[in-house]
Amino acid sequence: MSAPETSPPSPRRRRPLLVALPLVVFAVLACLFFVRLWAGDASRIPSALTGQMAPKLNLPPLSGLTDKGAPVPGIVSADLAGKVLLVNVWASWCVPCREEHPVLMALSRDPRLVLVGLNYKDQADNARRFLGTFGLPYAAVGVDPNGRAAIDWGVYGVPETFVVAPDGTIAQKFVGPLSEQTVRDTLMPLIARLSGKPGA
Repeated sequence: MSAPETSPPSPRRRRPLLVALPLVVFAVLACLFFVRLWAGDASRIPSALTGQMAPKLNLPPLSGLTDKGAPVPGIVSADLAGKVLLVNVWASWCVPCREEHPVLMALSRDPRLVLVGLNYKDQADNARRFLGTFGLPYAAVGVDPNGRAAIDWGVYGVPETFVVAPDGTIAQKFVGPLSEQTVRDTLMPLIARLSGKPGA
């Protein structure tokens, strides 16, 4: 007696497999992404501009923003040459920017660096209200209403922070909010090296 013939799987049986395959592939890729994210310092994403001259900035000030009665200037690269510069990209609508702000306030007291804020696609009233509520850490605030300067700097989103060496080159880029640990373990040693001063 011959063995019964097995019929090929019907198209109906194959269809669920074809539907599930992309979901399985996506789940595997997502797992790899999160493993990579938690395994290292996700904030230290390399920038194509690292080691190159920082794009020039000539951004107008945030209208109506004052510090101790004096207008806070915009960001002009020529005025900041020869200094260790932190360019922080922020916006009032950015929730992680609120998380980062106390860290920036502490950084603003470090005499080895100059911290400036690039206000990204924001409304002036909202930006002033944000700084009035949480404090003004910036020596200068430049307004980038259409995001053109951010494009030149290779910004993915907010917040991001660039460390610019005294020679004008980008030394490091941090994506996402700066944490106390990142500042202590990565940023402060870099500032010490660039400034030639081991402590504040």
